[in-house]
Amino acid sequence: MKPAIVVVAYNRDDALKRILKSIDSAVYEDDNIELVISIDYSENKKVRKVAEEFQWKHGEKRIVIHADRMGLKKHIIECGNYAKEYGSIIMLEDDLYVSPDFYNFASKALAFSAEDPQIGGISLYSHRFNVFARLPFEPIEDGIDNWYFQFASSWGQAWTAGQWTGFSDWLEINDGKDISGNGLPSNVAEWGESSWLKYAIKYLIEKDKYFLYPRLSYTTNFADAGEHASHAVTDLQVPLSYGHKENFNFSRVSEAKAVYDAYFENALLPYESDLYGIKYRDGQVKMRYLLSTDNLPFQKVQTYGLLLKPMDANILEKTEGREIRLYDLSLKAKETKADKGLRENYFYPGMNRKKILDLMSYRLRNR
Repeated sequence: MKPAIVVVAYNRDDALKRILKSIDSAVYEDDNIELVISIDYSENKKVRKVAEEFQWKHGEKRIVIHADRMGLKKHIIECGNYAKEYGSIIMLEDDLYVSPDFYNFASKALAFSAEDPQIGGISLYSHRFNVFARLPFEPIEDGIDNWYFQFASSWGQAWTAGQWTGFSDWLEINDGKDISGNGLPSNVAEWGESSWLKYAIKYLIEKDKYFLYPRLSYTTNFADAGEHASHAVTDLQVPLSYGHKENFNFSRVSEAKAVYDAYFENALLPYESDLYGIKYRDGQVKMRYLLSTDNLPFQKVQTYGLLLKPMDANILEKTEGREIRLYDLSLKAKETKADKGLRENYFYPGMNRKKILDLMSYRLRNR
């Protein structure tokens, strides 16, 4: 499969120059690859100049300049529709940076997933951070080159025409509707109407589909200093893959051992999981038994330690301890005193008092 590359740009000429530089430095086995640079309207004329001066050596370059401001959501939807024209696309917003092997991974993942109805799209980004809990995240390692997440990607994504059409047809019916609840984290539901991503996540949940994510990331995300920040933010930066693979060992959803719901919780554990403590807070627990690291006013049926990493490995290996509790939500009990800092201590074991104070001081100075 030979997807077109679609770059989504607005008013950041330096960011566009950076993403195009990384695209130019990547490895391509074919020299007939279409590059589309779609620029939403802004007063910054330098963006168009960067696009026009960029020399694309691997195929045709197509620049689309929009005369009126569309906004991100409408712009993304328009760019996604190129999947219907080209058969498949890789979409990259201008604040990203790509791995040299991004095109190889995306094209092979698209070919693998093209006829699989459970796969709603491909992510080139691999999460290392739970954006709701503001804590690290890593999926269970199962020896496969991918994992599955019921969470669409906006930091480097790819679709076949069929995958994109499934979402865009659903969006035509559901755009503007109240999509809260039924598995969608409240943080996502509260995103503004300029967000296309919250609808894409809801689509996956409603249709029981997943995005295929790579083990190693093929994009990373910049948050540059500018109007809203005095310094660069690295929260969303992840290590890029700098290797090259001739073949990828992909798994189907039914074969995978690393499948996660929209809360970053392992969907394959024997009980419903809320190890980050967000799902119960949202009132979206569906089962009688719940695994949690929080102190809840229910009867504890079993307990596990919080020693192995990632967190869900402690359930699979039945680690001894009291930090993870299996609650029977049908049986009320006295809530014990909250053990604050439990998860933070697990994720940041080297944070002694001095480091904590230094970090607090830095954050306060640079917030």
